Amino acid sequence: NEQAAKSAQTYLKNGAFSRKGLIEQLSSDAGEGYSLEASTYAVDSLNIDYNEQAAKSAQTYLKNGAFSRKGLIEQLSSDAGDGYTRSEAVYGASEAGL
Repeated sequence: NEQAAKSAQTYLKNGAFSRKGLIEQLSSDAGEGYSLEASTYAVDSLNIDYNEQAAKSAQTYLKNGAFSRKGLIEQLSSDAGDGYTRSEAVYGASEAGL
């Protein structure tokens, strides 16, 4: 669990993640390969501001492309996108200026 938490902190230093996205990254075979239980425990043991993470993700999307407010919120909140909650996605879009 401690190693998974360290990995999670490293990912957060280099990018922005939703809770769901970070757990998936840690537990994925293409990611770190930790168990789902260890990944969930590690992520939940950290004090992560997911609104702040959503705002960072939104800013990155807008830097690299054009989105409507609705489109950005959908990208941030969809399962195929970043997996933020709807309220986190709305916050992120607002903080990014949309």
